[in-house]
Amino acid sequence: MTQLTALINELETKIAHCEKINTSVSKTAVGWHIQHSLLVALQIINSVEKSNPADYKFKFSLLKFIVYTRNKIPRGKAKAPDRVMPKETFNADVLKKDFELLKNRIEVLHTLEPRHFFTHPYFGNLNLKDTIKMLKLHTKHHINIINDIIKG
Repeated sequence: MTQLTALINELETKIAHCEKINTSVSKTAVGWHIQHSLLVALQIINSVEKSNPADYKFKFSLLKFIVYTRNKIPRGKAKAPDRVMPKETFNADVLKKDFELLKNRIEVLHTLEPRHFFTHPYFGNLNLKDTIKMLKLHTKHHINIINDIIKG
């Protein structure tokens, strides 16, 4: 869990660059990637918190196996669901408030049972351990994109 917290803290340091765009890396600004990462984390935490551990069923996913084994999400291969696409304009103040909310909500993960789960659109049901790994992979994926935007 400390790795996830460290990634969230690293992501937060990118707020100063929220307006930066580099279209050779991404069509969207750094702020979009930050907001998207926040939306994903908050929605996943809400979903796993509301799940019923008795309903968890493991099903092998080759795609999940590949991504989790490589510890990397490939760029440009998947489309995010609309519910995690930032719709409003973002600014540093809004992002800071969202980070505070996420830092409070992430504590919920410490209170859940191992069989609490999140249903990923490509990987299927992810138990708590796999959900936390997904959050880490996804956050790191967007930090890497942000770093490339900033470098360019």
